[in-house]
Amino acid sequence: MRQISLYAFTLLACVAVVIPAHSATHIYVSRLISSTDTKVRTDKTVIVDNNKIVAVENGKVQGTDSDEFIDLTGYTLMPGFMDAHTHLSSQNDGPAGYMKRFTNNEADNAINAVVYAKKTLMAGFTTVRNLGDVFNETVALRNAIDKGFITGPRIYTAAKSIATTGGHADPTNSFAKHLMGTPQPVDGVINGVAQAREAVRQRYKDGADLIKITATGGVLSVAKNGLNPQFFTDELEAIVQTAKDYDMTVAVHAHGKEGMKRAILAGVDSIEHGTYMDDEIFKLMRKNKVYYVPTILAGNFVAEKAKIDGYFPEIVRPKAASIGPLIQNTFARAHENGVMIAFGTDSGVSAHGDNAQEFALMVEAGMSEMDAIRSATYNTAKLLKIDSKLGTIEVGKLADLVAVKGDPLENITLLQNIDFVMKDGQVYKHQGQ
Repeated sequence: MRQISLYAFTLLACVAVVIPAHSATHIYVSRLISSTDTKVRTDKTVIVDNNKIVAVENGKVQGTDSDEFIDLTGYTLMPGFMDAHTHLSSQNDGPAGYMKRFTNNEADNAINAVVYAKKTLMAGFTTVRNLGDVFNETVALRNAIDKGFITGPRIYTAAKSIATTGGHADPTNSFAKHLMGTPQPVDGVINGVAQAREAVRQRYKDGADLIKITATGGVLSVAKNGLNPQFFTDELEAIVQTAKDYDMTVAVHAHGKEGMKRAILAGVDSIEHGTYMDDEIFKLMRKNKVYYVPTILAGNFVAEKAKIDGYFPEIVRPKAASIGPLIQNTFARAHENGVMIAFGTDSGVSAHGDNAQEFALMVEAGMSEMDAIRSATYNTAKLLKIDSKLGTIEVGKLADLVAVKGDPLENITLLQNIDFVMKDGQVYKHQGQ
């Protein structure tokens, strides 16, 4: 055996093994918004090796013959956008949507999610936070995308949201009593401290990345009140403390002030929607370093649809008409008061793929174009606690990059037509190639 092994080794040593040259991707752009600061850099080449940014060079650097060169002259390159509030397995379609609770199976939701995930990525959103599904389908979606089986954004999912009995995310609201049953923590419904802890642990067991709770009533749930607090303080504290044990953040749906106040004092990480914030809430959010995810697009969408007879159930219609239009003004005041803002749309209420419309609404409300872009890159990465690897264009970061022809700082609506998308070093969209 020793002689054979020695002979084989000698033979291999005499054979010239040709290893193909390793290739990198060189992306030349006229303008670069790195999101590390508010500066615009010009005439740059970003070099990507495998899935990471390895260099940012001055001028047009094409590399070797084995390297890929992408010429984006006239374009602006930015970090991949992040949407901190999506629902990838559903999309609002009026009266028919309320019936889907009875007609859709797990497979229906999962297949819908595959379609909506691809639309979201092609719109330039390479990372999303999914704040609520029905059957934990976005856990499976995340896993399939991570394995490369299907195309979509990087997902951080809360799986099924947590509510109290009759609360905004109680899945049996409006059911006949014989269908209603008594939902439990496994179903995302809790009452009391022990069940609050159990629900968080169940989400961990199900494979969720974070926790989402509905601290007040909501607009689209088939229930009368859209503002009332729906958790007691001890329940909120139990959720937050348990989530921290599992290294999970807590996102909070809230419209009414009292529900927001209780949640912020309990130690949550973000407030979603936040319609009736006031100066006291702004102060508490700054003090406790809580992010605001405004979802202006969803507010405007439901307000418009409330004008259509029959689009929403009659119990929902007045909530949509009164709450929806207020969110953009709340956002303006929160921004003026120095509240940390992360980008989020609540897509699934509005159509998936339209996420970038939120940028124009933010600018319309008084935020600068640069700050709006940074809210969807640097800020959201900080909220998701992934800023060490994403959210900016820097050496060592993952290569999530998007580009648009022209200058979005001159016309923010350009971001609604993304021309180039790279996620994790792979090009998914390159119009005109």
